[in-house]
Amino acid sequence: MNREELVSEAAARALTYLRRIRQRGVAPTEAAVAELQRFLEPLPADPVDPTEVLRQLDEIGSPATVANAGGRFFGFVIGGSVPAALAANVLAAAWDQNAALRVMSPVAALLEDVALGWIKELLGLPNEAAGALVTGATMANMTCILAARHALLARAGWDVEAQGLFGAPEFAVVVGDEIHASMRKALAMAGLGRDRVISVPTDSQGRMRSDAFPKLSAPALICIQAGNVNTGAFDPADEICAAAKESGSWVHVDGAFGLWAACAPERAHLMRGFGDADSWATDAHKWLNVPYDSGLAFVREGGALYQALNLQAAYLPPGALRDPMQWTPESSRRARGVEVWAALKSLGRSGLAEMVERTCRHAERFAGGLRAAGHAVLNEVVINQVLVRFRDDETTQAVIEEVQRDGTCWCGGTVWQGQRAMRISVSSWMTDEEDVEWSLDAILRAARSCE
Repeated sequence: MNREELVSEAAARALTYLRRIRQRGVAPTEAAVAELQRFLEPLPADPVDPTEVLRQLDEIGSPATVANAGGRFFGFVIGGSVPAALAANVLAAAWDQNAALRVMSPVAALLEDVALGWIKELLGLPNEAAGALVTGATMANMTCILAARHALLARAGWDVEAQGLFGAPEFAVVVGDEIHASMRKALAMAGLGRDRVISVPTDSQGRMRSDAFPKLSAPALICIQAGNVNTGAFDPADEICAAAKESGSWVHVDGAFGLWAACAPERAHLMRGFGDADSWATDAHKWLNVPYDSGLAFVREGGALYQALNLQAAYLPPGALRDPMQWTPESSRRARGVEVWAALKSLGRSGLAEMVERTCRHAERFAGGLRAAGHAVLNEVVINQVLVRFRDDETTQAVIEEVQRDGTCWCGGTVWQGQRAMRISVSSWMTDEEDVEWSLDAILRAARSCE
């Protein structure tokens, strides 16, 4: 089989996988997972026919996938891939572009420029902000924190990129009690410490309490949330940004999925004040529904982002236009902007707004159905997140395990303010009303069997 035939065969197998995805369980069966042991073989001494490689990958690998490309996966805020982004991913894989420098891939660089500009417009971010495409929200958060670290220390007369952190002036880092774990990881990677923070108490929804916000006498790094990972709640950005300006502090927004509320007219009020921040991190592989991996970082003070991350070498020709690698931690990088551009182009402003609103309505339906059955919904369902508790911790855990075992849908567990809860995240463009009703029935059936 030649290259053309092999690619056609791969496409045919991929389409078969997608056609069957609604008829299978969301989680793989134990038997399918056990079959993965067949991959544990010695490295072949001689070449293997690519047709056989593809056959083995599909026949053993496909049944052991989690069906998050379908409409009934509600764990971890994972989206699917809208058709245009999926198709663009296939074409971009054939292009095999290194999106580091514009000279390496003019098309990748230009589409990244266009996509970043469109997203700034959609999210209500300042036009002058610099953007970067990275792997996900963890790296997006770290990218923004590195820019903040540069700016705050430069104002104190310290060149952190040249001199490092040893002996550097100190600045405070302020976070909410419900800071996401990825933010702590990003702070650690940036050398600012997971635990060397001032934690601000939060309310019952995980929102930072502005009345408990510390009085800052010097510039600090303040990290706020747009969309708590459990409740979907938004910190009071307008009040926090106003307080930050008084001390010359830098406000960073962790908005892995919540920033996309700005695209939907009925949810845009949740974003009040967030445009006054200094940097923003989000994902494209969540609510925008592009293939993994795709994160986004934006920094108002573009010079700080460039100074924190640029790389110079004799063999790297300086370009007159933006070279993507000069604004990101990575040098060699895949052309994520192709899929982001394709998703935005295909959806348009109204299509993206409708997708965000539709998934939020699905979340509201889950919450309403669970409440009507007598179960405790722990959060105000403001966007696409639902937290539900079944009687006690033991029952809740049992229901989660039964739902995952049943396979109709997949929901994960969490601990929210000391209580075990099921977490339902509706993020996929594929989810329709039938998926919701089918999944709701499965959850309620599991709850009845466990009580």
